[in-house]
Amino acid sequence: MRITVFGAAGDVGSRVVAEALSRGHEVVAVVRDRARFGLLPADADAQVGDAGNVEDVARLGAGQDVVVSATRPPAGQEGELAATAKALLAGLSGTGVRLLLVGGAATLIVPGTGGRTVVEDPDFPTEIRDIALACADQHHVVRGEEEVDWAYLSPPSRLMPGERTGRYQVGADELLFDAAGHSAISMEDFAVALLDEAEHPRHHRTRFTVAH
Repeated sequence: MRITVFGAAGDVGSRVVAEALSRGHEVVAVVRDRARFGLLPADADAQVGDAGNVEDVARLGAGQDVVVSATRPPAGQEGELAATAKALLAGLSGTGVRLLLVGGAATLIVPGTGGRTVVEDPDFPTEIRDIALACADQHHVVRGEEEVDWAYLSPPSRLMPGERTGRYQVGADELLFDAAGHSAISMEDFAVALLDEAEHPRHHRTRFTVAH
Protein backbone atom coordinates (compact mmCIF):
# COMPACT_ATOMS: atom_id res chain seq x y z
CA MET A 1 0.00 0.00 0.00
CA ARG A 2 0.95 3.64 -0.45
CA ILE A 3 0.47 5.51 2.82
CA THR A 4 1.00 9.17 3.67
CA VAL A 5 1.47 10.02 7.35
CA PHE A 6 1.10 13.61 8.54
CA GLY A 7 2.78 14.24 11.89
CA ALA A 8 5.30 11.54 11.02
CA ALA A 9 7.91 12.58 13.60
CA GLY A 10 5.49 12.76 16.53
CA ASP A 11 4.93 10.22 19.28
CA VAL A 12 2.14 8.36 17.51
CA GLY A 13 3.05 9.28 13.94
CA SER A 14 6.59 7.92 14.24
CA ARG A 15 5.22 4.59 15.43
CA VAL A 16 2.69 4.50 12.59
CA VAL A 17 5.51 5.11 10.10
CA ALA A 18 7.65 2.38 11.66
CA GLU A 19 4.78 -0.11 11.72
CA ALA A 20 3.84 0.62 8.10
CA LEU A 21 7.42 0.22 6.91
CA SER A 22 7.80 -3.04 8.82
CA ARG A 23 4.85 -4.39 6.85
CA GLY A 24 6.41 -3.46 3.53
CA HIS A 25 4.26 -0.45 2.70
CA GLU A 26 5.51 2.61 0.81
CA VAL A 27 5.40 5.50 3.26
CA VAL A 28 5.43 9.24 2.61
CA ALA A 29 6.40 10.71 5.99
CA VAL A 30 5.29 14.33 6.30
CA VAL A 31 6.60 16.92 8.77
CA ARG A 32 6.16 20.69 8.88
CA ASP A 33 9.86 21.46 9.27
CA ARG A 34 12.65 20.03 7.11
CA ALA A 35 14.88 20.10 10.21
CA ARG A 36 12.90 17.09 11.47
CA PHE A 37 13.90 14.90 8.51
CA GLY A 38 16.65 13.42 10.69
CA LEU A 39 13.96 11.93 12.96
CA LEU A 40 12.45 9.93 10.09
CA PRO A 41 13.51 6.45 8.92
CA ALA A 42 15.80 6.43 5.90
CA ASP A 43 13.43 4.18 3.95
CA ALA A 44 10.51 6.61 4.27
CA ASP A 45 9.93 9.30 1.64
CA ALA A 46 10.40 12.43 3.75
CA GLN A 47 8.32 15.43 2.69
CA VAL A 48 7.52 18.86 4.09
CA GLY A 49 3.82 19.63 4.36
CA ASP A 50 1.01 20.85 6.57
CA ALA A 51 -2.11 18.78 7.19
CA GLY A 52 -3.93 22.05 7.73
CA ASN A 53 -3.19 23.21 4.19
CA VAL A 54 -5.65 21.91 1.58
CA GLU A 55 -3.11 22.12 -1.25
CA ASP A 56 -0.51 20.18 0.73
CA VAL A 57 -3.06 17.49 1.56
CA ALA A 58 -4.11 17.16 -2.08
CA ARG A 59 -0.49 17.05 -3.28
CA LEU A 60 0.81 14.57 -0.71
CA GLY A 61 -2.33 12.43 -0.82
CA ALA A 62 -2.45 12.14 -4.62
CA GLY A 63 -2.19 8.53 -5.77
CA GLN A 64 -2.05 7.18 -2.22
CA ASP A 65 -4.24 4.45 -0.77
CA VAL A 66 -4.46 5.93 2.72
CA VAL A 67 -3.66 9.21 4.43
CA VAL A 68 -3.06 9.09 8.18
CA SER A 69 -3.23 12.25 10.26
CA ALA A 70 -1.39 11.95 13.57
CA THR A 71 -0.81 15.65 14.17
CA ARG A 72 -1.10 17.28 17.60
CA PRO A 73 -0.99 21.08 18.03
CA PRO A 74 1.13 22.74 20.70
CA ALA A 75 -0.46 24.14 23.86
CA GLY A 76 -2.47 27.24 23.13
CA GLN A 77 -3.17 26.20 19.54
CA GLU A 78 -5.57 23.33 20.20
CA GLY A 79 -8.13 24.85 17.83
CA GLU A 80 -5.92 23.77 14.93
CA LEU A 81 -7.28 20.23 15.25
CA ALA A 82 -10.73 21.05 13.89
CA ALA A 83 -9.32 23.29 11.16
CA THR A 84 -6.88 20.57 10.17
CA ALA A 85 -9.67 18.01 9.95
CA LYS A 86 -11.55 20.31 7.58
CA ALA A 87 -8.44 20.76 5.42
CA LEU A 88 -7.81 17.01 5.27
CA LEU A 89 -11.38 16.35 4.17
CA ALA A 90 -11.27 19.10 1.57
CA GLY A 91 -7.92 17.98 0.21
CA LEU A 92 -9.02 14.37 -0.18
CA SER A 93 -12.58 14.98 -1.37
CA GLY A 94 -13.28 13.22 -4.65
CA THR A 95 -9.93 11.40 -4.72
CA GLY A 96 -11.00 8.01 -3.35
CA VAL A 97 -8.12 8.16 -0.87
CA ARG A 98 -9.02 6.86 2.58
CA LEU A 99 -8.43 9.03 5.66
CA LEU A 100 -7.51 7.62 9.06
CA LEU A 101 -7.53 10.18 11.85
CA VAL A 102 -5.78 9.74 15.17
CA GLY A 103 -8.31 11.30 17.50
CA GLY A 104 -8.94 11.66 21.20
CA ALA A 105 -10.91 9.88 23.89
CA ALA A 106 -12.93 12.93 24.95
CA THR A 107 -16.25 11.90 23.44
CA LEU A 108 -16.09 8.21 24.38
CA ILE A 109 -18.86 7.18 26.77
CA VAL A 110 -17.78 5.93 30.18
CA PRO A 111 -19.60 2.62 30.84
CA GLY A 112 -22.04 2.64 33.73
CA THR A 113 -22.43 6.42 33.91
CA GLY A 114 -25.69 6.83 32.04
CA GLY A 115 -24.03 8.22 28.94
CA ARG A 116 -21.47 10.59 30.42
CA THR A 117 -18.44 11.11 28.21
CA VAL A 118 -14.81 11.02 29.28
CA VAL A 119 -14.41 14.80 29.20
CA GLU A 120 -17.62 15.26 31.22
CA ASP A 121 -16.21 13.28 34.13
CA PRO A 122 -15.92 15.59 37.17
CA ASP A 123 -12.43 14.23 37.82
CA PHE A 124 -11.18 14.90 34.29
CA PRO A 125 -7.73 16.59 34.55
CA THR A 126 -7.94 20.34 34.04
CA GLU A 127 -4.52 20.48 32.38
CA ILE A 128 -5.64 18.44 29.38
CA ARG A 129 -9.19 19.77 29.06
CA ASP A 130 -8.33 22.15 26.20
CA ILE A 131 -6.86 19.42 23.98
CA ALA A 132 -9.71 17.08 24.93
CA LEU A 133 -12.32 19.63 23.86
CA ALA A 134 -10.35 20.25 20.67
CA CYS A 135 -10.47 16.52 19.94
CA ALA A 136 -14.23 16.62 20.48
CA ASP A 137 -14.45 19.42 17.89
CA GLN A 138 -12.24 17.40 15.53
CA HIS A 139 -14.58 14.42 15.85
CA HIS A 140 -17.60 16.66 15.25
CA VAL A 141 -16.07 17.92 11.99
CA VAL A 142 -15.61 14.48 10.47
CA ARG A 143 -18.93 13.08 11.68
CA GLY A 144 -20.79 15.10 9.07
CA GLU A 145 -18.51 14.13 6.17
CA GLU A 146 -20.01 12.01 3.39
CA GLU A 147 -17.50 12.47 0.54
CA VAL A 148 -14.34 10.98 2.04
CA ASP A 149 -14.08 7.42 3.39
CA TRP A 150 -12.76 8.26 6.86
CA ALA A 151 -12.29 6.44 10.15
CA TYR A 152 -11.56 8.11 13.49
CA LEU A 153 -9.51 6.13 16.00
CA SER A 154 -9.94 7.11 19.66
CA PRO A 155 -7.39 5.91 22.21
CA PRO A 156 -8.31 4.69 25.69
CA SER A 157 -7.64 6.82 28.79
CA ARG A 158 -3.89 6.17 28.69
CA LEU A 159 -1.80 6.13 25.51
CA MET A 160 1.86 5.76 26.41
CA PRO A 161 5.11 4.51 24.85
CA GLY A 162 5.52 0.81 25.56
CA GLU A 163 5.70 -2.65 24.10
CA ARG A 164 4.39 -3.91 20.77
CA THR A 165 2.35 -7.02 21.58
CA GLY A 166 0.08 -7.06 18.53
CA ARG A 167 -2.89 -7.71 20.82
CA TYR A 168 -5.76 -5.33 21.49
CA GLN A 169 -9.53 -5.21 21.83
CA VAL A 170 -11.79 -3.11 19.60
CA GLY A 171 -14.83 -1.06 20.55
CA ALA A 172 -17.05 1.65 19.14
CA ASP A 173 -18.21 4.58 21.27
CA GLU A 174 -17.53 3.33 24.80
CA LEU A 175 -14.27 3.60 26.69
CA LEU A 176 -12.60 0.19 26.91
CA PHE A 177 -11.05 -1.43 29.99
CA ASP A 178 -9.03 -4.59 30.52
CA ALA A 179 -9.84 -7.29 33.06
CA ALA A 180 -7.95 -5.37 35.75
CA GLY A 181 -9.96 -2.22 35.15
CA HIS A 182 -7.25 -0.33 33.26
CA SER A 183 -8.04 1.72 30.16
CA ALA A 184 -4.74 1.86 28.29
CA ILE A 185 -2.75 0.84 25.24
CA SER A 186 0.86 1.30 24.16
CA MET A 187 1.54 3.66 21.27
CA GLU A 188 3.12 0.69 19.52
CA ASP A 189 -0.08 -1.37 19.66
CA PHE A 190 -2.15 1.70 18.80
CA ALA A 191 -0.11 1.88 15.59
CA VAL A 192 -0.71 -1.83 15.00
CA ALA A 193 -4.46 -1.27 15.26
CA LEU A 194 -4.30 1.67 12.87
CA LEU A 195 -2.35 -0.32 10.26
CA ASP A 196 -4.67 -3.29 10.67
CA GLU A 197 -7.55 -0.94 9.82
CA ALA A 198 -5.64 0.43 6.83
CA GLU A 199 -4.99 -3.06 5.47
CA HIS A 200 -8.39 -4.53 6.31
CA PRO A 201 -10.96 -1.72 6.46
CA ARG A 202 -13.79 -2.41 8.89
CA HIS A 203 -14.82 1.09 9.92
CA HIS A 204 -16.22 3.46 7.33
CA ARG A 205 -17.24 7.02 8.23
CA THR A 206 -17.34 6.07 11.87
CA ARG A 207 -15.28 6.14 15.04
CA PHE A 208 -13.70 3.13 16.73
CA THR A 209 -11.50 2.69 19.75
CA VAL A 210 -8.91 0.18 20.92
CA ALA A 211 -7.30 -0.82 24.21
CA HIS A 212 -5.31 -3.66 25.71
